[in-house]
This record gives sequence, structure tokens and C-alpha cells, in this order.
Amino acid sequence: MTIKLAHTDQVQDLFNKAAGLDNEQGNPRMKQLILRIINDAAKIIEDLEVTQDEFWKGVDYLNRMGAGSEAGLLIPGLGLEHYFDLLLDAQDAAEGHTGGTPRTIEGPLYVAGAPMSEGEARMDDGTDAGTVMFLQGRILDTDGTPVAGAVVDIWHANTNGTYSYFDSTQSEFNLRRRIVTDAEGRYRVRSIVPSGYGCPPEGTTQEVLTQLGRHGQRPAHVHFFVSAPGHRHLTTQINLAGDKFLWDDFAYATRDGLVGDIRFIDDAAAAKDRGIEGPFAELDFDFQLQKAAAPDAEQRSNRPRVLQD
Repeated sequence: MTIKLAHTDQVQDLFNKAAGLDNEQGNPRMKQLILRIINDAAKIIEDLEVTQDEFWKGVDYLNRMGAGSEAGLLIPGLGLEHYFDLLLDAQDAAEGHTGGTPRTIEGPLYVAGAPMSEGEARMDDGTDAGTVMFLQGRILDTDGTPVAGAVVDIWHANTNGTYSYFDSTQSEFNLRRRIVTDAEGRYRVRSIVPSGYGCPPEGTTQEVLTQLGRHGQRPAHVHFFVSAPGHRHLTTQINLAGDKFLWDDFAYATRDGLVGDIRFIDDAAAAKDRGIEGPFAELDFDFQLQKAAAPDAEQRSNRPRVLQD
């Protein structure tokens, strides 16, 4: 027999007090959010007949997830980060903001303060034997006009699928750079072809995905922040064509218009012209920025990040 108590005056009075509605102190927005969370949690417990064992196992999971700093990994894995992209897309459409390169998830591995270069940069420190990659493109507005002086913030994994700062074996800011576009809106970087990667197999995110019958793999990809005065900030990434997980990304980040057609070249003369030896890869990708209707649209979100600017 299912007992329903959440809607009763006694329980509602309890939850209102727990959310601080019986005092004038604190933050009204926080009170609103906490009250909704408590009520929704109680409704879940009653509707799905959650047992005490299940409830406290969930509490233990939250403790372990926090200790492993995996909340930022679980959120995209459950589709919530992509949901925000879909919600923002719908808001943009309702407000008449159209065109430009699609947004997609930021992920949890951005680190602020990467070295800044004018026009071009080398991203790798030379210690990874991966295939050299030349990545270049232009930053344009929605009319196709080049955007000079845009800041292109790029970061990606190494051939082991790990990121500097989070991987102590890599040098500081390895595979992380900011490039200011030239007069033609161009950016150019030399790097290495990144690898896709999976959630830590013994981590709390993979623990949940396994219970859901899902894998935790991502395709090879390159992250971007693109910003310029008078233009809307763009958070996006390009996933590399040909990867087996291209359209099966556990984080749901692959979108039409964000697939990079990487070209692998095995030509000694072409390599010599590039100042290297052996096979290499080329990837061209242009980005289009919408005009900013207000100054705050030029800024990225204020989500907590490592080494904030």
C-alpha cells in the first residue's frame, strides 16, 4: 500500500521551515530552489516507492561522486548539459537569434589562463609522439565578414585521452592555447591529433552508466571558446569525422555542423613544406558568431572553473 504524505499540511509545513520560509534571512532564490528540490524528492520517493536502503545508497553515491570530483562528468552523461544547449537554442529561436555556429557542451576540463598568441600558436610541448595536426580556420560574423581580434580559446586531450592540469604527467597548459585572430579573422595552430576517451572505469559516472546499460566513451574532439567585442560568446567543440563514437557520444555533444573533416596526409614533400617529417593531419574549421544584442551576451557563463580568469 502506497502512502502519500508530501502534499499534507504537516509535511508542507516541515518543508517550508526546512527551506527557510519561516524567516526573513538568507537568499530568496535559494529558498525557492531548495523548496522545489525537497518537494520533488519527496514526490519521487512516494511515486516510485523508494526504500530506505535505496535512498541511503543514493546519499552514499553523492558523497563518493563529490569526493571523486565527478559531478561535472555525470551531468553531461545524463544529458543535462546538452539539455541546456537545447533550451538555449529554443530561447534564441523565440527571440529571433538565428544563424552562426551551433553551441555545444563545455565539459568539465577547461582551464583558464592559457598562453595567448597572435594569429598562430603551437599547442603541444613536443613530448607526445602523436600525429602532427595543423588546425586552422576563420572567425566570421553571420554575414561572412571576417572578425579580426577575436580570441579563440582551444583545448583538447592528448593521445592517451587525458588533459593537462588534470593529468600531472603533462606540462603546464599543454594542448591549451588562446589565439587572437589576424586581420582576415584567421587562427592557426600546430598540435597533435587528439584521442577520444572514456569515463574512469572505476569512477562513479561509469558506475551509473553501467546500471543504465550504457558506455562512457567520447569521440576525439577539440573544444573552443570564441569571443569578440560586439559578438555573442560561443562555447562549442568539433568532433572528428571517422571516430566510431562520433554519433554515439556518451555526453551528447556531437551536433550537425560541428563535425570536423580531418585529412590524414602521407606525403614527404608536403611534410617537408610544413617543416616536419612523416604523416600529418590537416583540419580546417570556420566559426560564425552572432551579433551581441547586449554586452552580457559577449561573456561566457559564470560556471565555476579551474583557475578562473
